[in-house]
Amino acid sequence: MRNTLSALTLAVLALSAGLALAQDPGGPKTREQVRAELMEAIRTGDMPANDETGRMLNEVNPSAYPPKVVAPCKTREQVRAELAEARRTGNIPSTDESGCLLNEINPSAYPPKPVVPCKTREQVRAELDEAKRTGNMPAPDESGCMLRDMYPDLYPKK
Repeated sequence: MRNTLSALTLAVLALSAGLALAQDPGGPKTREQVRAELMEAIRTGDMPANDETGRMLNEVNPSAYPPKVVAPCKTREQVRAELAEARRTGNIPSTDESGCLLNEINPSAYPPKPVVPCKTREQVRAELDEAKRTGNMPAPDESGCMLRDMYPDLYPKK
């Protein structure tokens, strides 16, 4: 029992250490950036409240913090124009339980959807040749890595 508990504790610690070491894609933050983020969170109340609800301080006591900035809403005319366009093109869910749009159920009643031109065979072959040359292709295993990442010496630098 004690060995199992020790192994479990070790596994949790290893996992949390790995998560702690994982870095932001933008790189590590400076001390000043972290300090500025903390000061902004304190000012706006975007910090967890000291209770078990999981709410933020600005949710528990909204009058103590500045109101959140609300994105501008669409005007009534904009909404009506979008609705008219959706009715015209059939981009409205049908009333049945299929989950399809009206233009999918009855395509002849609505204008055809614009067709995006496909790539030519030559364009696809050129892209494949470039991917082979640069190693920008998935490795033939379950790692999810690209060939250039697994074998950097075989491919040109970016």
